[in-house]
Amino acid sequence: MKIGVIGDTHRNYKYIDKAIECLKECELILHTGDNFQDSKYINEITGVDTIGIRGNCDFEDVEDEIVFDVGGYRIFLCHGHKYDIKYSLRSIKRRALELNVDIVIFGHSHIPVNYKEDNILFLNPGSISLPRGNSSRQFITMNIDGGVHIQDIILSES
Repeated sequence: MKIGVIGDTHRNYKYIDKAIECLKECELILHTGDNFQDSKYINEITGVDTIGIRGNCDFEDVEDEIVFDVGGYRIFLCHGHKYDIKYSLRSIKRRALELNVDIVIFGHSHIPVNYKEDNILFLNPGSISLPRGNSSRQFITMNIDGGVHIQDIILSES
């Protein structure tokens, strides 16, 4: 199963539309928040099932974290701001252990993360709108086919 993971899009439709070219090939799209409305836009354009959560810049009355199973993996999707992920992954790791998940997907920092510790994969797709930490405008795809394979998708500036 191919899953697109994007977040911190902040209504930057120039780059959202570029990302959609790749996202429409996915079977599921996950949006890590900021802006939740962008997840609805992506779903409308691609027709691909999309799960989005509320970030710290969102005001919709929707979930701010979700746990679900896909392809034999238990996934925890959140924005990350409630776990101070800009400073450390310690708090979000504690929550992941409580939830007994295999994969944690979060946003908030606008900095890509692909890190595994204690058999938990921590993923942040970065940001297509406001990349930080010398990162590029990017998101990721995740292929689950007996294992988890991550591909960074870098968007061109033009």
